[in-house]
Amino acid sequence: MKQIHSMSIEVKTLLKEYGSQKAVNGISFKVNKGEIVGFLGPNGAGKSTTMKIITGYLQADGGQAVVCDIDVLTSPLATKQKIGYLPESNALYYDMYVREYLHFVADVHEVKNPKEKIESVIQKVGLTPEAHKKIAQLSKGYKQRVGLAAALIHDPEVLILDEPTSGLDPNQIVEIRNVIKELGKEKTVLFSSHIMQEVEAICDRVIIINKGTIVADDLLSHLLKKSQAGSVTLELKEEVHAAVFSSIQNITRVNTTTWNVKTDNPEQVKKSLMHICLEKNLNVLSLSGDSNNLEEIFRNLTN
Repeated sequence: MKQIHSMSIEVKTLLKEYGSQKAVNGISFKVNKGEIVGFLGPNGAGKSTTMKIITGYLQADGGQAVVCDIDVLTSPLATKQKIGYLPESNALYYDMYVREYLHFVADVHEVKNPKEKIESVIQKVGLTPEAHKKIAQLSKGYKQRVGLAAALIHDPEVLILDEPTSGLDPNQIVEIRNVIKELGKEKTVLFSSHIMQEVEAICDRVIIINKGTIVADDLLSHLLKKSQAGSVTLELKEEVHAAVFSSIQNITRVNTTTWNVKTDNPEQVKKSLMHICLEKNLNVLSLSGDSNNLEEIFRNLTN
């Protein structure tokens, strides 16, 4: 029997205009159930606008957004029940205590047995040590966790996180990143970020938007494989005859002792070169390889 992927998010020819500027210019994409998708783009590319339309905070000027097979425009309340949303500005009530605030959010969502749910999300997002405090007393990292807990309180199927780690220190980033990874095991996650290492660490798939248009939508592994601009440089102590490297494709001599190989598999080429150098007893001064990373791909697509 063929497995049918159920769509958690589907965006069809979505359009949002501000005056003559098309903030979102007829984009379409789908996110399957259980995927973690990174939504990337420079500032002003249309990420937050798209997320606000999917969550029902903004109305599109054209096209359609569907969450768990429900149209966002015609059934805004039903879709909001399916979505947990952490907006970029993460607006919280600073004079409330953590549990008090989460109780308030649980009430809005008409959560059954709220006490139990509150304790469970506090534990899930790692808020336990600070849960007795007022929100105003918390560090930025813990405020972010409160926002995440509020997004999870009604156990939504879909999580939409806009810059979830912005302004956090490196330790907090790793902690929130781990929380998102864990959540991705049972929920569909669409999150935007400017931190490419973060996207590489968390995502299965990447959608890149630039000037309101999607310029890439692929599995992360495919994107990295496709950008075949890797190269390897070998520097030797002595001059050797070209025949020594006859088994290596696309190798060129840079100067008397330096060689360069253009390749889409730098790691493999480095191994082969090292093998030859050991076999021929050559003195290697340096062997370095660089393959394209997500940051370079991003720059190439959005410049």
